[in-house]
Amino acid sequence: MKTFAIHTLGCKVNSYESEAYIEKCLQLGYKQVDFKEKSDIYLINTCAVTNTAASKSRQKIHQAITQNPQAFIAVIGCYSQAEAENIEKMEGVNAVVGSDQKKDFLDSLEKLVEEHRKVNYVHELNAIPRFEDLHIERFARHTRAYLKIQDGCNQFCSYCIIPYTRGRERSLDEQQAVDIAKRLVSNGHHEIVLSGIHTGRYGRGSDSDLVSLLEKLLEIEGLDRIRISSIEMNEVSDALLDLMVRHPQIARHLHIPVQSCSDSVLKRMNRPYDVKQFIERIEQIRHKLPHISISTDIIAGFADESEDEFEETLKNVNKIRFSFMHVFPYSKRDKTVASKMKQIHGTIRKQRARKLSDLSDEMKRDYSHSWISKSCEVLVETCKGDSCMGHSSEYLPVMFKGDPSLVGHIVRVVIHEVNDSGCLGSLEG
Repeated sequence: MKTFAIHTLGCKVNSYESEAYIEKCLQLGYKQVDFKEKSDIYLINTCAVTNTAASKSRQKIHQAITQNPQAFIAVIGCYSQAEAENIEKMEGVNAVVGSDQKKDFLDSLEKLVEEHRKVNYVHELNAIPRFEDLHIERFARHTRAYLKIQDGCNQFCSYCIIPYTRGRERSLDEQQAVDIAKRLVSNGHHEIVLSGIHTGRYGRGSDSDLVSLLEKLLEIEGLDRIRISSIEMNEVSDALLDLMVRHPQIARHLHIPVQSCSDSVLKRMNRPYDVKQFIERIEQIRHKLPHISISTDIIAGFADESEDEFEETLKNVNKIRFSFMHVFPYSKRDKTVASKMKQIHGTIRKQRARKLSDLSDEMKRDYSHSWISKSCEVLVETCKGDSCMGHSSEYLPVMFKGDPSLVGHIVRVVIHEVNDSGCLGSLEG
């Protein structure tokens, strides 16, 4: 029996696609092993969003070659799209797969492994005409399922290479999305996470949009929760908020990347809003959904960020009070506009990231404590003995005593206390 190993770098879209690669390999009768082990096949799902991510992608390629020089090695994803020529020249790499033809690669995988020859599936981004659906029946290792509904980006933020590696925006056909969701529900998934590079721009250029898709997904019997993985501020429409108010099945958590809370930095980033607009929209969301969790992404030490600009960001973040933040020290990415700007010293970037991370920890504690004595709906993910754990609609990690038969189901839990691991509660009733 042939073995395969996979390593995934980067975003949730990559994680979704990796599930398709795993499912296909298992269907072919291959046995999955840890990436650190010697394997017959290595699949490396790469990322190129920063120079660091690209470096990690290269490291994983070399690791696979070192562990088994005779293995079939496929390098897939954004780094492949950006550096196809260099990767193809690597001794030991068999397949280079970019931002399209991933389905063709999977359909040919068995033959490619047997023939052990070099192939290149990378095309120019302007030659990618449509959304590519990767067939997934179920997520074997997860209670929730991911559904990739959108790919590509038209925004061209000054720090980001994604438009150059993923191409322009394109979306999964609405009926196909509904059909995939039905399959996932029939295979035991009660929560589906809608993912994409710009999930909120689903359907642009077609007769559908995110609200239309959500309305159809809400009709699926057995689909108890729909979560939106990430959405931009200017994509949170009034129609979306009204739908969320009417349908509690849509998770009470929106991850809305702000990236900076300084107007001058936002302008250099080429972000399509200012701080005032962002704060006003957050206030409107909270007015309609008072207990909603709103998290964000933020970049510390962006190109030419002054001390005053950083202090402005700290002040405004404190004013907004997110439920938590994903903080990233700015990492220059070659071939982007920001890479040509004046760069902040790495030590300063790390110091600013630490300040923001400390503030995030404080806000996370405050938001979690606001749930004490309240009840929330929890998707049960694991149970060891009578100790169960899951996430609430608001994405709070919740632990309580329960039965292993609850795994995969949504239950109501009353929160009693909060510690460093999350919220502690008990089953309601």
